[in-house]
Amino acid sequence: MSRAVTDESREPGEQTPMAKRILIGEPLTSEKLDEQLLPKKMALPIFASDALSSVAYAPQELLMILLIGGTALLTLSPWVAVAVVVLLVVVVLSYRQLIKAYPSGGGDYEVASKNLGEVPGVVVAAALLVDYVLTVAVSVASGVDNIISALPGLNPFRVEIAVGFVILIVIVNLRGVREASSVFAIPTYLFIGSVGLMIVVGLGRALLGDVPVASSAEYAVQAESLTQAALILLVLRAFSSGCSALTGVEAVSNGVPAFRKPKIRNAQTTLTLMGGIAIVLFVGLTALALLSGVHYAENPCHLIGFDCTLPQPSLMAQVAAATFGMGSIPFFIIQAATACVLLLAANTAFNGFPLLGAVLARDGYAPKALNTRGDRLVYSNGMVILGIVAIGVLIVYQANLTTLIQLYIIGVFVSFSLGQIGMVRHWRRTLRELRLLTPEAAKQESARYERRSAVLGLWINSVGATLTVVVLLIVTVTKFTHGAWLVFIAIPILAVLMLGVNRYYRDVEHEIRMDDTVHFGSSGDVAIILVNRLQKPVMKAIDYALAAKHDKTLAVHVAINDEDATRVQRDWAEHDMPIPLVIIESPYRTYTSPVISFIKSYREKHGSAVVTVYLPQFIVGHWWESMLHNRRSRRLAQQLMLVHGVSITLVPWLLDSSELIYGRRSRPLPGQQRGGQPVAQVSAHDSAQNPARRGRKVGDSGA
Repeated sequence: MSRAVTDESREPGEQTPMAKRILIGEPLTSEKLDEQLLPKKMALPIFASDALSSVAYAPQELLMILLIGGTALLTLSPWVAVAVVVLLVVVVLSYRQLIKAYPSGGGDYEVASKNLGEVPGVVVAAALLVDYVLTVAVSVASGVDNIISALPGLNPFRVEIAVGFVILIVIVNLRGVREASSVFAIPTYLFIGSVGLMIVVGLGRALLGDVPVASSAEYAVQAESLTQAALILLVLRAFSSGCSALTGVEAVSNGVPAFRKPKIRNAQTTLTLMGGIAIVLFVGLTALALLSGVHYAENPCHLIGFDCTLPQPSLMAQVAAATFGMGSIPFFIIQAATACVLLLAANTAFNGFPLLGAVLARDGYAPKALNTRGDRLVYSNGMVILGIVAIGVLIVYQANLTTLIQLYIIGVFVSFSLGQIGMVRHWRRTLRELRLLTPEAAKQESARYERRSAVLGLWINSVGATLTVVVLLIVTVTKFTHGAWLVFIAIPILAVLMLGVNRYYRDVEHEIRMDDTVHFGSSGDVAIILVNRLQKPVMKAIDYALAAKHDKTLAVHVAINDEDATRVQRDWAEHDMPIPLVIIESPYRTYTSPVISFIKSYREKHGSAVVTVYLPQFIVGHWWESMLHNRRSRRLAQQLMLVHGVSITLVPWLLDSSELIYGRRSRPLPGQQRGGQPVAQVSAHDSAQNPARRGRKVGDSGA
């Protein structure tokens, strides 16, 4: 039977705060989850923005490293670029196989866990989580670099701008995947179109003999003297920096559940489109940078004649200025599109990180809160955590792209390598299972097709595993002393923490598992209402306890001094309360210990009775009001819950200010509704004090 869901069905107090509603929108019902799934045209900017945007800084980093050895080494850049392209093709083909075999969204983590074991799987997950954080930091820092290249006056505010953009991206993503894809689609496609046009125009001018000239082409370079071994390491370091163009490829395999059906085919198509576009842009930008003579130095002061007190224009800015002219409309369009897509490249991480976090939480390697969807049907806890950590990294490294990129791609190639090795094992196991088929079953067309697919997948992933392991070794050797050692510390620490979380959940599950030794041995049922003074909240608690029909109901007052005890006894007798009052002496002015001693002595005397302690508690509407109440009931509850045989019932009393969050106030004495009396009859004085309370049914006390 279908059920209509309306705002009126939501409980009091669940209304979305105004600020939250403005920032992320109204909550969505679970039935609308399918509407949030993405078609290919929207999935491309969501999952491919990282890989596409990395072509804006991968050629820059490649040429920058080679330039350390002088301009003569730039002649090696085409060969290094070819090696990067070959690797990118192999990785894209390899991940098409992974998507087909493991479409549930676990990606490399799932592959490694199922084929290599628990520890490799957790290492892959830790590496990916670290890489997602660095993806946000590097993408935002690179985007800010391009903004500053067009507007140098903003350089002193680099960190503030970067942090502001991370906050903005978090807010957009919290609004939901579908809304985020609509926001990010235009900048991504504008970047592809504008950079593609620039490459065509620039290469066309070069073919016609009018080669664009970069602003840095006139600067000579102060090269370092290198030995043969150092030269080889420099080339390998340039290759490892160029491999940053591969980051983001794995995001599609982690995001398969977000695609519309047929999920596998749509994800594979998106991955292929992403790889093809990234290759074209990477090759075109590298070629255009070499033709125009871009000199981008790791240390700007090594450019002879350049005022190194000024920010160095990015490679993209120099190529755009050489092709269309500095200050031209196309120049600003390209810079704006590049800055936008680099900033939005962080969005890939804001999809991959929460999805991976949800998978880890489902498997017990991360807190369960990461597997909870927020108001907009996204894993909002993961997004907020990613944003906070990325902001911390940007502040620590002052949003410096050259420094941050040294930490980059280590994590992604760890996951690449273990994921591809896991896929090799997967295909080998599949082939072994196919060999066990009966001759009749093996001759069927489906078995022959599956065998061909397994053989093809084995070859592709074997090549992918070999290349990614080699690249991981190169990246490790060339980047370790430049700051990447921090990543090699962070990944094991995170992996150990995840294993610890898993062991904790496993122990808790074992402890609470139902077995035949569980029995029901309690006898008796007693309710205790803790009384400080006789007031309406206490009356409400008594009313609730009487309605629950316990075997015995007692009121207990902890006497800190004789005056309070005498006053409570006098009020108790004056109002003819229906339950007995017990006074407990507390010479040391504590509350919890006397109550615990009373409960234990009662159970010793009357048997293993279940004791329910009723604690009245104020509910307030202003944050500062909580500071004005001593919150004794919460502290008592936390300590009483440690006592065997005791359960706690918090009885809320809504103060008038709680109308701000609940939409209604507390009413006078509880129990009036069951008594069938209107408010005015039972509490005329209270109604006179507050006319807004007249004519309401009693018992509507916000419980």
